Amino acid sequence: MALMRAVSQDAFGGPEVLRTVDLPRPEPLPTEVLVRVVSAGLNPVDVKTREGGGMAGVLGEPPFVLGWDVSGVVEEVGFGVHNLRPGDEVYGMPWFPRQAGAFAEYVTAPSRQFARKPRSVGHDEAAAVPLAALTAWQALVDAAGVRPGQRVLVHAAAGGVGHFAVQFAKHLGAHVIGTARSGKHEWLRGLGADELVDYTSARFEETVKDVDVVVDLVGDGHDATSTRSLDVLVPGGLLLAVPSGVSPELARRAEERGLRASAFLVEPDGAALARIAELIDDGRVRVEVEEVFPLERAGEAHKRLAEGRTRGKLVLRVG
Repeated sequence: MALMRAVSQDAFGGPEVLRTVDLPRPEPLPTEVLVRVVSAGLNPVDVKTREGGGMAGVLGEPPFVLGWDVSGVVEEVGFGVHNLRPGDEVYGMPWFPRQAGAFAEYVTAPSRQFARKPRSVGHDEAAAVPLAALTAWQALVDAAGVRPGQRVLVHAAAGGVGHFAVQFAKHLGAHVIGTARSGKHEWLRGLGADELVDYTSARFEETVKDVDVVVDLVGDGHDATSTRSLDVLVPGGLLLAVPSGVSPELARRAEERGLRASAFLVEPDGAALARIAELIDDGRVRVEVEEVFPLERAGEAHKRLAEGRTRGKLVLRVG
């Protein structure tokens, strides 16, 4: 039996529960591909799931292997795969919210949950894209249907999802407003933000108004961010509450004011990833990777991500 290195956990808890182990290498079923993972992106959902929240309810009790962001090389294709072949460089967010096991040397998944990696970036940058970029893309394009001239507010604009949301909203022709610490304002302006609010020194609802769409990547769990966002929306405006969803109270308040509040969850989307790859290769979207950790230092990377001060993404180098 062929083995592979992976970072697994046998219990919920802090970063110390993560350990490097040898596991059986998976084999692709019909319509699936076996991908040799070069790099794997980290996301807040990894930290929450490790602790027993996030997608733990989907994955069940440990042991399991975390990680959904993959960039690597197709090693083998199953029967019925026609869009990829061995040697193709691909990236994707397979199986979400079920286990993908990206923190390992190999993963298998349906071929159409992957897309060809952007040619202009390496595997570290490509691994930073899928979950964060798909969240931003599906929120703005599919859920909100953002149109030119609309005003879009992005909370936590400097984070993994946020820095893509700023760029996609600008690409769609919106006037983009972001909340972030002042030290990240110049960088965000370079990504396309038109207005920025330092949430540490100002209440965004006192300076921002007439917003059509709010992409809330913070949630009501921190200073009632979702509830306060209702104050900046135009009649009929949309609040997308990404991390914490919409409580009955928040839904009631939105409805009473003629507003819309919607929860959101990303899903695998190889076609959207192909479009995002085009935007990256055309130079219209940039990928920010703050630091790359070797696979064996996954616990350290989790600690860093949990601090909540990352600019862009953190990545694990697997192979």
